[in-house]
Amino acid sequence: MKATYLGHACLAIEAGGKKILVDPFISPNPLASHIDVNAIEADYVLVTHGHEDHLADAEAILKRTGATLVSNFEIVTWFSKRGIEKAHPMNHGGGFYFEFGRLQYVNAIHSSMLPDGSNGGNPGGFVIESADGNCYLSGDTALTMDMKLIGESVKIDWAALCIGDNFTMGPRDAARAATFVGAPRVLGVHYDTFPPIRIDHEAARKAFADQGVELILAEPGSVVDFA
Repeated sequence: MKATYLGHACLAIEAGGKKILVDPFISPNPLASHIDVNAIEADYVLVTHGHEDHLADAEAILKRTGATLVSNFEIVTWFSKRGIEKAHPMNHGGGFYFEFGRLQYVNAIHSSMLPDGSNGGNPGGFVIESADGNCYLSGDTALTMDMKLIGESVKIDWAALCIGDNFTMGPRDAARAATFVGAPRVLGVHYDTFPPIRIDHEAARKAFADQGVELILAEPGSVVDFA
């Protein structure tokens, strides 16, 4: 399984022969200014919650690529009013078999208001199980004991965890989250984009190393192979 880090919390994942785009926030992000959003391909677009820094480019990408939107019921309904009909709503704890494998929508502790002030439903994360491996995408969240249930149910090969602190878990809590889900490798997301979430990279790596977990801090546009 490969993941291209596109800045902030956006990932392009290759799994099961499909291209899965997660939380597309690229064009407004100055740290991803070198990435051509119009060249991004997607078969599926996963949106964890309603904040603009997780879906700013979703509508344009969905319409250009014809990808299937997967998110909670409220977000799918909101996008349907904007002309996005190719979509699959989910809710917490539910799983579904897509072309790439099984996807489960799991709990997250955060807030979720859509850009126009509409209700974004409850925020969540995703667990992907595929022939190429399994991963946990935390979305924006606090540390929660629910994460232990994920590790007890699925063998997680790697996780993408928010580490920016202030609005989400910081490195210390995210490192504990990695042990909860049993992820030996973590791709850090949701950090450095804005002043409140800028982190000390070396201190973050040490927090994970202290838990026996490798933290990967990738440059926007770089590819990480989790084979």
